Amino acid sequence: MSVVGLDFGNQSCIVAVARQRGIDVVLNDESTRETPAIVCFGDKQRFIGTAGAATTMMNPKNSISQMKRLIGKQFSDPGLQRDIKSLPFHVTEGPDGYPLIHARYLGEAKTFTPTQVFGMMLSNLKEIAEKNLNAAVVDCCIGIPVYFTDLERRAVLDAATIAGLRPLHLIHETTATALAYGIYKTDLHETDQLNVAFVDIGHSSMQVCIAGFKKGQLKILAHSYDRSLGGRDFDEVLFHYFAAKFKDEYKIDVSQNARASLRLRAAVEKLKKVLSANPEAPLNIECLMDEKDVRSFIKRDDFEQLSLPILERVKGPLEKALAEAGLTVEDVHMVEIVGSGSRVPAINKILTEFFRKEPRRTMNASECVARGCALQCAILSPTFRVREFQVNESLPFSISLSWKGSAPDAQNSGSDNQLSTVVFPKGNPIPSIKALTFYRSGTFSLDVHYGDASGLQASKISTYTIGPFQSTKSERAKVKVKVRLNLHGIVSVDLATMLEEEEIEVPVSKESAAENTKMDTDGAPTNAAVPPTFNDSDVNMQDAKASDDTPGVENGTSDSGDKPVQTDSDTKVQAPKKKVKKTNIPVAELVYGALVPADVQKAVEKEFEMALQDRVMEETKDKKNAVEAYVYDMRNKLNDKYEEFVTAPEKEVFSAKLQEVEDWLYEDGEDETKGVYVAKLEELKRQGDPVEERYKEYTERGTVIDQFIYCINSYREAALSTDTKFDHIDINEKQKVLSECVEAENWLREKKQQQDSLPKYANPVLLSADIRKKAEAVDRFSKPIMTKPKPAKPVTPPTPATPPPQGGDANGNAGAAGSEVPPQSTEPMETDKSENAGSV
Repeated sequence: MSVVGLDFGNQSCIVAVARQRGIDVVLNDESTRETPAIVCFGDKQRFIGTAGAATTMMNPKNSISQMKRLIGKQFSDPGLQRDIKSLPFHVTEGPDGYPLIHARYLGEAKTFTPTQVFGMMLSNLKEIAEKNLNAAVVDCCIGIPVYFTDLERRAVLDAATIAGLRPLHLIHETTATALAYGIYKTDLHETDQLNVAFVDIGHSSMQVCIAGFKKGQLKILAHSYDRSLGGRDFDEVLFHYFAAKFKDEYKIDVSQNARASLRLRAAVEKLKKVLSANPEAPLNIECLMDEKDVRSFIKRDDFEQLSLPILERVKGPLEKALAEAGLTVEDVHMVEIVGSGSRVPAINKILTEFFRKEPRRTMNASECVARGCALQCAILSPTFRVREFQVNESLPFSISLSWKGSAPDAQNSGSDNQLSTVVFPKGNPIPSIKALTFYRSGTFSLDVHYGDASGLQASKISTYTIGPFQSTKSERAKVKVKVRLNLHGIVSVDLATMLEEEEIEVPVSKESAAENTKMDTDGAPTNAAVPPTFNDSDVNMQDAKASDDTPGVENGTSDSGDKPVQTDSDTKVQAPKKKVKKTNIPVAELVYGALVPADVQKAVEKEFEMALQDRVMEETKDKKNAVEAYVYDMRNKLNDKYEEFVTAPEKEVFSAKLQEVEDWLYEDGEDETKGVYVAKLEELKRQGDPVEERYKEYTERGTVIDQFIYCINSYREAALSTDTKFDHIDINEKQKVLSECVEAENWLREKKQQQDSLPKYANPVLLSADIRKKAEAVDRFSKPIMTKPKPAKPVTPPTPATPPPQGGDANGNAGAAGSEVPPQSTEPMETDKSENAGSV
């Protein structure tokens, strides 16, 4: 079972794996710890990760990045519309109202959903983990922003399915950071809570989490965020500043050129990092646009003044997090700052002033999320034993349920009103289950939506149709519905059950009958302390208990039908007993904006086809490189080590062939299939292999001959030896060994004379393989003879025992002939049991 944590960032991704010694961040093929989140579509294959970043400048309109900002959002989302303006690729609205990405792939115009592109990047991360672990990777934990909606979470799961992954947990990035921070702390108290504020300012967003730590426990007290306050926003400030400056000074409009825009954005990102440690920084870009070199510089104070609108928004999430946690600044003991955008000095200054304490950087700002995800995966995996550490996660939104029902004062009016209740309030534990009881006469629908839709474009999440069903006892059936908030923070209606009561006659005792008459299935639930949370006459809601899943148990009444134990004094009576019959009702789910299973399967098949195409192209490149390497290598060797092993005419013809193939590689053979390169390499090897073989035989022959001679001499010396360890071997057998050695020696002498008479460029007559074969034959014949074990010495039979003398014992008793004397007692002293025995 794989234990992998994936931090999918807006700009770059990190893969962490669990090992016996701890958590490791693995390296990709380019030996870097961070992999760019870029998918570039080419004419023949895709370039993902580092390879995609390398081709972005040459192919900007087909390089897809910042897919984390696109997934699970409607095209009309205001935030998405702002992001699209800065993206170099083309994004349009699809028929379902969600974005479609346009790119040219395999020479054709293609469209991809953000979920598909997200899955492509996950496939690359999966491959990185598999190469590092040398094993298949399926199970993992993926870090997601706390502000991801239900639809965005479902889209991430669909993308993981496309990539062949099975996420055990979609964990909030701030929670993963808190887990990586707290699980290693050994000084946590059992009762006194340590409150830590985690401020994560990434490439595209800001997230704040206040967590409470106790020994072996982490509890999330509050979440807050700003979806569009990150490092890229500071980059955009610098980008627009220099773009306007270059337009005035150099008369070029960078925003109208996609490649120039990418180069300027890359340059200002580096400049921002320089300003983090220096009061000013220069900017120099050669041939930015229209063959013009540009130069400029900016001071840190000017940069902070330009970024003032962004910096003023930093305090908002901080204040909101404190208010939701119910804490004051003094109650926060520590502040940890992480994220790629957290290195701006102005942000550090704002945090210091707000919390009245210096923020700490004890964690790796870029890798802490991936490490926390890997730790959570290890906790959920049976493969590793992890220190007991409980993570209490909370829901960042409030989830409500609405339906059509009759209000208490309109039961006889015949009109239905839209009723609603909050099922999972903000801060509700994750995971969680709630049970609701409805009284309905037929099919009805439940709508799941956000309780507070502020900041969310689409408030409706899904609709569930319960039914059809029909009650056999009354017009209105009692229907229990279970609503689940799973580990990923996704809401769903799991089960709907119709409950019907039946009366059966069972023999019970008088005492039991008196007790059973007090039970009523229409009474209050077992957990009477949990009242309904809304005023509707036909529905009741409560937390689902363990008894909800127990067959035949409803509100404290058992339907097992077991008879109570009776005594002889009990008088049997016939009493009615109520039995609850449970019938499952079909539940139809409709999630707004989510991919249907058929579309997910099509995306899986499409990803398989594209991955196969990528592998074919990589193998084609390898074969082309093999042809090119063979040409250069063989040409050099023909003029060096192979010169004596090839005739002048052969060398001339072969060199001409090598030159011909080299010219072909850079002209007509620049873009060929894998089979063509394989055929070219085989054609060259047909001429080059005999030369290589002659050189190889020449260099190996001496060593093989020496080993063969050593084998012959060893068996000859053993056969002629006068050592006593060979005395048991028959002289005729030894003579056979000597004859075999002489025969082998004569064969070697004859073949060696023939070989020495030939020039180096002639095909050898004495091959190393033949010498090894002859040596094996000698060893196979001689070894059984010379290693024959000595015969075992004869065993001398034991001397028979002397029979005991015949006669009587000391008391005059006669003994039988041949009987043995009984053994004497081995006890040094027998215990004296007389009354006069004394003690020592």
